[in-house]
Amino acid sequence: MEEDSSTDASDPVFGNNILIIHPGSYWIRIGRATDAYPVSVPHVVARKPKQNCDSKYEDKLIRSTTSHPNSNNQKQHALKMVQQAIWAKKTSSGQRRQSVALTEVINHNDEVKPQPLDENSGLTWTPTNHQSDCFIGEEALYLDPNEEYHIHWPIRQGRFNIHSGIGGSITAVLQDMETIWSKVIETKLDIPVKDLKSYKVILLIPDIYHRPHVKELMNLLLIRLGFGSAIVHQESVCALYGSGIPSACVVDVGDQKTSVSCVEDGLSNRNSRLCMGYGGGDVTRCFTSLLQRAHMPYRECQMEKTMDALLLVELKETFCHLDQDLDGIQLLDFHVRNPNSSTIMYQLKLGDETLQAPMGLFYPQLFGIVGEKMVKTQQRNQGDSEDIHDENYLLQTQQQAAKAKALEKAGAENNSNVEGAANTHRNTSPTNHHTEVIPTEAPPPTISRRISTSQSLDKPLGIDQAILHSIDCCSSEETKKKMYSCILVVGGGLGLFQGAVDMLQYRIQSKMPPSFRAVVDKVEVICKSKDMDPRLTVWKGGAVLSCLDTAQELWIKQKEWKSMGLKVLRERSPFVW
Repeated sequence: MEEDSSTDASDPVFGNNILIIHPGSYWIRIGRATDAYPVSVPHVVARKPKQNCDSKYEDKLIRSTTSHPNSNNQKQHALKMVQQAIWAKKTSSGQRRQSVALTEVINHNDEVKPQPLDENSGLTWTPTNHQSDCFIGEEALYLDPNEEYHIHWPIRQGRFNIHSGIGGSITAVLQDMETIWSKVIETKLDIPVKDLKSYKVILLIPDIYHRPHVKELMNLLLIRLGFGSAIVHQESVCALYGSGIPSACVVDVGDQKTSVSCVEDGLSNRNSRLCMGYGGGDVTRCFTSLLQRAHMPYRECQMEKTMDALLLVELKETFCHLDQDLDGIQLLDFHVRNPNSSTIMYQLKLGDETLQAPMGLFYPQLFGIVGEKMVKTQQRNQGDSEDIHDENYLLQTQQQAAKAKALEKAGAENNSNVEGAANTHRNTSPTNHHTEVIPTEAPPPTISRRISTSQSLDKPLGIDQAILHSIDCCSSEETKKKMYSCILVVGGGLGLFQGAVDMLQYRIQSKMPPSFRAVVDKVEVICKSKDMDPRLTVWKGGAVLSCLDTAQELWIKQKEWKSMGLKVLRERSPFVW
């Protein structure tokens, strides 16, 4: 009998009909579970304004901090701390790193003249002749600034980009994501949206998630886009799946957020989760200010302009590093390309700036962010009317059961006391006994929902401090030892810098508690597990998850979601909801 080839597409092991979606603040990565690499597209959409709209709204590619009187003072103080830290760490030869005088850099850069190269840069603005209502990804970034389009990035700092401006409502954010995701699926993966009912999807979400937003994302996947079934899982756990490591302290440095979580045996320790409101984009912004201080010869550069912002991101990724051995004057070249313009080359001399900017990840005060809450932890479940039997209900029923048991015990003791009083002709009031026996507070529930004391953290934490704090929140000494022995760095904000492994290893080793220095042979930091791009590790983990036998019980079908809603998500969630 001839085998039906169509069964392969529906078999979850093959993964041809399973999509992995990893949305981020800068990138959206989507691909089939069988793909070697996902499609990576800037997570941005440009929309034509309505006729009655007077103003043009634009989310900037590199966010600017609010002007605060203490911001500059904080940055200057932090820069001195960074310089001290650079001096304190010796090079591989045991020498102190040689710093470069800022005046030497400025004197050279002031003399640099632009050198025109090709007459045509090879870049063009996105054509709008067909009067399209919206563009996504690079098409949105390469729109002529004179064109009237609203620019929206639906996720900022790992959360929905909700604000008071145009397109800042949760409805608008979800509409933007639906537009971007559906266009990527149709144009990059060649899958018509109408066929998604025969596809499954795995959505990767941050470790510190907002439950109402996860619910909206499930509605987006199963109702609006029409996938047949879905799984939601956390980024840190999938990072371990993608790297093939059973347990680790996962450090995810994205464009606008940095999250730390201790993961053991497929579960993220709730109390160990931290999320800091800075990332690779802040390193870019810091590097820009250092370039300006060094009199960058491309003086027309403005971070607010999209083309210049893209150039600054490229300069950061090309020139910045964390390698103490790279010292002295660096003579660098870079090209400025704008659509429909000639290519211009500049020569640039830099000193410590290329190391100082990424050191801001360890000294976040260098980013000059004042007045924002810099550290977030997992919040308590506020409950949802759609799921009345959630953890709050379980806690209440456990407390009621504990009180009932205490009442029953008290009643039994009172009856015993009454019988004893009758035999000895004493008249004892059972009411008084009843009052004394009932405990004033019910015993703690079986299911603990303790939130880490890190919730009170107000000051910004550097990555090394966050790792130490996260590991310290683990329950056992053995688990802490495991975490110190394996620190996995994913995302593109730190792991791509040359010298990142040695720098992070050195800072953790020198700050970890003395009690662990004796028992931990080596603090191992992994930035490129299996020589994989750290930006793709989490997505790859989602693809591995789709092939696991244990994952087959986690799928939430569209019909189940429509009938049971949030209840089925809580029951099937692979992490503690």
